[in-house]
Amino acid sequence: MALSAEAARSGWRIAAIGLSTGCVARLAAFYEAAFGCRPEGPALAGAAIRRLTGLPGQGTLQRLRLGAQAIELWAADPPGRPYPVDSRSCDLWFQHMAIVVADMRAAYAQLLRQPGWNPISVDGPQRLPASSGGVTAFKFRDPEGHPLELLEFPADRWPPAWRGAPGGPCLGIDHSAIAVSDSAASIAFYAALGFAVAGGSANAGPEQARLDGLPGAEATVTALRPAAAPPHLELLGYAPALRPRPRPVDLRETDLAATRLRLVPTGAPDDPAPGAARLLRDPDGHGLVLAGAPG
Repeated sequence: MALSAEAARSGWRIAAIGLSTGCVARLAAFYEAAFGCRPEGPALAGAAIRRLTGLPGQGTLQRLRLGAQAIELWAADPPGRPYPVDSRSCDLWFQHMAIVVADMRAAYAQLLRQPGWNPISVDGPQRLPASSGGVTAFKFRDPEGHPLELLEFPADRWPPAWRGAPGGPCLGIDHSAIAVSDSAASIAFYAALGFAVAGGSANAGPEQARLDGLPGAEATVTALRPAAAPPHLELLGYAPALRPRPRPVDLRETDLAATRLRLVPTGAPDDPAPGAARLLRDPDGHGLVLAGAPG
């Protein structure tokens, strides 16, 4: 979908991260136990799903909250295909959400008590060098294969948005990160939606390789920040030598690898006034839903 001139002039923010799931109740139970997510309102169906997300109305959608951020779990009826089992962190359908933790040891221990998930990172949480932000992080997949990250900032580098955040050990969602083939093209695309470059780093070395579960991992990380509170967006430009694979042309919204960001106009509530929610794709095929989009 092409943006209208009015839509392109509008600033947008991330209201929710949407996951396709085979079973809303089962995946919601994992997120509640592993991270402390809480259901928000009753499950939606039919026209309510179409109004909110632009997705087909069949199936069920349940919103969860983690801190101030929202996750939307949608199970189509019938459900789509499973997450590709050979997926890598550099493949262009890769998209994770990063969960900020107040205490990595406690958050990791809480995760270890839950069944069904699988690690991406090798040898547990990894402390990255100062040149890569000095964060401690751990990547893994939920029981359906969606990639996730636990993220702890250094004690002297906590971003203002997360200082004093209530709860714990998991506080909220800091960002969604997407693998991209051309960082410059993606920066230009998201700039039209009001996302500005807010920083970046070149991540490499043994710590990055262990974090990504990817030998020889090298990635240019670009943070794109809307003029609003978290979550923000990160672009992961992996080295061509890693041979990132493109998004499958037959990947459908019902398939479990079809993650979406639901955007609303800056200053609008998470559920804007009823209107046409529209789906578009960025240069690499990552899904975006413009809710409350002007014509």
